Amino acid sequence: MLKKILRGLFTIIGLILGYSIGRGMINSHYFQGSKYFNNGSVTVVLFLILTTVIFGIILFLISPWINLLITKIMDYIEKSLQKLPAAEILVGFLGALLGLLISAIFVNILKEIPVVGTVIAVVVAILMAALGGNLAIRKKEELINMFSNVSVRRPQGSKEKKVKNVHSTVCPKVLDTSVIIDGRIFDICQTGFVEGPLVIPNFVLAELRHIADSSDDLKRTRGRRGLDVLNKIQKELNIDVQIYEKDFPDIKEVDTKLLKLSQVLNGKVVTNDYNLNKVAEFQGVPVLNINELANAVKPVVLPGEEMKVQIIKDGKESGQGIAYLDDGTMIVIEGGKRSIGQEKEVIVTSVLQTAAGRMIFAKQKEEF
Repeated sequence: MLKKILRGLFTIIGLILGYSIGRGMINSHYFQGSKYFNNGSVTVVLFLILTTVIFGIILFLISPWINLLITKIMDYIEKSLQKLPAAEILVGFLGALLGLLISAIFVNILKEIPVVGTVIAVVVAILMAALGGNLAIRKKEELINMFSNVSVRRPQGSKEKKVKNVHSTVCPKVLDTSVIIDGRIFDICQTGFVEGPLVIPNFVLAELRHIADSSDDLKRTRGRRGLDVLNKIQKELNIDVQIYEKDFPDIKEVDTKLLKLSQVLNGKVVTNDYNLNKVAEFQGVPVLNINELANAVKPVVLPGEEMKVQIIKDGKESGQGIAYLDDGTMIVIEGGKRSIGQEKEVIVTSVLQTAAGRMIFAKQKEEF
């Protein structure tokens, strides 16, 4: 029934279109000079009937294909809308409406073009609406954050300043894959040093699942440990954990997506990846590096200090011995190779701070 109604509707549209085109051709300067096309003549009437019937028949014949195309488009739109959250549909609608309002500036000008002006105006309006909706959906998070950051004007006073200060210190913490697998983020959150919601993007979860399903035993163990850490954070800690579902399909690398998401949410990336840290610094994205935090809380050791350590293995250079502090700091002991397996009193000669951690150089006390 619907197909018959649409076919009849398209036939009527074809008749109207044929009449309009015929009338436009008669009024053009090509036909005005002909004596056969004077207003009211039989030739004019026959010509209008001919164009009307021809376009009516054309639209009648091609209407099944048009109906099929419309049905496919409607099915595609319906399936696409079912996958989108209600917020994206609303933002897309508002963007399309804004695009139509902007296109109104050009539509009135384009309509003045003879014959095809109306068609061009309709196409431009559709394109502007589609462009506005697409841009609004892509920039949804930035638009929401922009409007949420607009504060309501309140009476000035100390109370308002306190509220602003509290909110300014809390921002989302976006976790990357390496810091989840590392596991120390759970202990840091447990101590209460991390505030604000923890954001776990869907593309990070997908990468974790991919690692956990790896055929390599080590990768599979690391991936499963990361998933266990997330479950522990969500179940055992009193901290807000949010799953960010939106992806950035135009960006391929996970690290680049993390930086983009942090910019969109106005948050900070939590990582222990040295390269990601450097790229984030270059792009101006705030980073919380777990390794830097671990190095910062290690005890300060100064040259000349004495300590008792157990030398456990030889070093890279000839005669060196290696020992470790309780926090994992490596101590390189000059001439310590011959004392492997023994506890020795050593004196610190220098301390080297690197991006990977802190390294202490020492000599055995009896050598001084």
